[in-house]
Amino acid sequence: MPETTNTRRAVRAAVAVGATTTVASAAGSLAAAAYFARRVLTPERDRPDDVEILDVRGDRVLLSATAETVVPGRYGLWIDGGRGHVRLGDLTGADVAEGTVEREVVGVDSGQLRPGGARFDGYYFAGTPDVALGLATEHADVDGELGRMPAWVVPASGGRGSRWAVLVHGRGARRDELLRALPALHEAGWTSLVPTYRNDEDVPAGPDGRYNLGLSEWRDIESAVEYAVESGADEVLLLGWSMGGAIALQFLDRSPLADLVSRVVLDGPVIDWGDVLDHHARLHRLPKGVGTLSRSMMGRRWGRRLVGVHESVDVAQTDWVRRADELRHPILLMHSADDEFVPVGPSRRLALHRPDLVTYEEWRVARHCKEWNTDPDRWERLVADFVR
Repeated sequence: MPETTNTRRAVRAAVAVGATTTVASAAGSLAAAAYFARRVLTPERDRPDDVEILDVRGDRVLLSATAETVVPGRYGLWIDGGRGHVRLGDLTGADVAEGTVEREVVGVDSGQLRPGGARFDGYYFAGTPDVALGLATEHADVDGELGRMPAWVVPASGGRGSRWAVLVHGRGARRDELLRALPALHEAGWTSLVPTYRNDEDVPAGPDGRYNLGLSEWRDIESAVEYAVESGADEVLLLGWSMGGAIALQFLDRSPLADLVSRVVLDGPVIDWGDVLDHHARLHRLPKGVGTLSRSMMGRRWGRRLVGVHESVDVAQTDWVRRADELRHPILLMHSADDEFVPVGPSRRLALHRPDLVTYEEWRVARHCKEWNTDPDRWERLVADFVR
């Protein structure tokens, strides 16, 4: 067919439309990647109710059925907008057709248990260790890089002593998350230090107000270990939950105080942030490649402004399967195959790579960082044997 003026115009128009579409698509992917990255790195201050209290029946409570409330075990319930707390025992009934579950009420720590909105939690205990557990508790201030960081100190039964455990909570969690571990450590003769770190509520925020996935938070834990050493510790045990595990691993890699650590306990830890980010990109049905682009934006100079981070977040540095040969501390690693937030795969692979260092214990049924909740006897026995 001979080329005509109209043909040439049509071709140029088609090329222009294609280029415009490509640019728009690229811009859309960039915006989606930046939004996803910010969601991952931004602390969540608003904790909305996620379950409905339908009826209170003496020592039982009827709740709406959710992915959390139908799981066996011990859990907690924040009530009155987070001002009150209830401890719940195991399931006592369920009605699939009605979408309800009934659970035992173990105790009302504060507030009034009545129908209305509530928030389910895995902490089970709430408050300070002396109030929640009856353990003597000292309130301390750790002098951190960014300022004062409040901490709890729970001395061993014979006094503070020289063996200290430093407990690191997960992303967006409160120190209450760590209360479950304290009785086993106390009985085993360890003094426990439960610190806060940057971007926790009521403590200094980082320069950008964002999480750095352990790549800056480890310095706050270093300050906590320094406090323990100044208080008489000559042996340190690190315990990390979820992102707290990622923080602990960065401390072990980067801090000159890592040689004081004799062993490490990790519960539902982030062994590879890249794997976690891919998992959540799939859950949110993001276009293929957006998760990868998000990681690039976090770690590259050109993307930092779009993501809003002061320091580059090099996700590759958090891949401890790839870096397995660099580890040198004995680790007790507990993770559930049914963890919906941090997939179990990297934990399994790390255990296969380093059987000389990693004692791996896998759970079933338990959701994220709720291994203790479904089988507290097993959890406490494993931890007690490992720390002794």
